[in-house]
Amino acid sequence: MIRTAFFVSGRTAITAEILGHSLITQFDDVNFRRIVLPFIDTEEKALQAVAQIKAQAEADQCRPVVFSTFISENLRKLFVMDEALTLDFFETFIGPLEKELERQSSHTAGKVHAISNFEEYKHRIDAVNFATTHDDGGMAKNLQDADVILVGVSRSGKTPTCLYLALQYGIKAANYPFTPEDFADHRLPKPLHPFRNKLIGITIEPQRLSQIRQSRKPDSQYAQLSTCEQEVKLAESLMQHERIPFLNTTRLSIEELSTTIMLKAGLKRRCY
Repeated sequence: MIRTAFFVSGRTAITAEILGHSLITQFDDVNFRRIVLPFIDTEEKALQAVAQIKAQAEADQCRPVVFSTFISENLRKLFVMDEALTLDFFETFIGPLEKELERQSSHTAGKVHAISNFEEYKHRIDAVNFATTHDDGGMAKNLQDADVILVGVSRSGKTPTCLYLALQYGIKAANYPFTPEDFADHRLPKPLHPFRNKLIGITIEPQRLSQIRQSRKPDSQYAQLSTCEQEVKLAESLMQHERIPFLNTTRLSIEELSTTIMLKAGLKRRCY
């Protein structure tokens, strides 16, 4: 079954998309065609969006599902139609919250994804800059400001995880790749010695590592399964020897991996 899902908002539509996606993923036997309509902030734009939704309903011969986050009641009402199932998250939750808190909400659009708190935003930007500067062992002598340092073999998922931690949580995450020289010594690289308490290891199944490396350097020694098997084995042995806790990324999403790292390292998010 194929159905169309619209994510509509007066601002970025990120909230509608995240919450709507969380709901539709519960229906494994339905394939959703996703359409995002951000910045629907005037009646003219709203009517154009409604016309698009109705046209899609006619083309599909079934009702689209519309997820919306409208602060404006006037705009919200325009999306109530027989041709679609419309679920507005603000209408669903703001009313009960106002009643419980005995306060009126600000009814301000875009507060979640705007620069409403400069300090939080600064944490996010500083953390992203830190992650990019300290990628793959970059500036290894300047790790004292890191909240966490990920170690493991090349292409095991350290870099995207560091960037996700920075963007989502404002966490300063560095990563340091193990090299054949490290395996020969069977010891931690010297730049990491003062920061043992910040280290979290990342490992991966050799077959998956080989696939990833093949896409980067096809038919190279670097990507051969035997090379990957050897590197993973030596890296895990080194981490066990040095008592570094490590996680296997093979079947973990970046969201699951990052959350687990936060828990293991005892870190608290700095931005929302």
